[in-house]
Amino acid sequence: MKMIVAIIQPTRLPDVKQALFDAEVRKMTVTNVIGCGQQGGYTESYRGSIIEVNLIKKIRLEIAVNDDFVKPTVDAIIKGARSGNIGDGKIFVLELPQCIRIRTGEEGKEAIG
Repeated sequence: MKMIVAIIQPTRLPDVKQALFDAEVRKMTVTNVIGCGQQGGYTESYRGSIIEVNLIKKIRLEIAVNDDFVKPTVDAIIKGARSGNIGDGKIFVLELPQCIRIRTGEEGKEAIG
């Protein structure tokens, strides 16, 4: 079992969701986050003052999958999120040692579904 965490542009969320649904991945957690990476931020003018914005709005996706769904899930995220510009995001694939479905008590692969 793996936990896939992806940080993407907010504008790309509809495309990523559609690509995931097409790959038959329908279970996910979506969170609004802010952060900075290689993009480094930008500057803007507010009431005549130049303001440097270092933390940029992003979307964090968390998807728990069984091992056979890792590649289709990663490929779907890349398909939906890639624009070719700096700031497209990152994908992290982490080991998931345990998963328990609260409603039924199922554990492991059965709990992920």
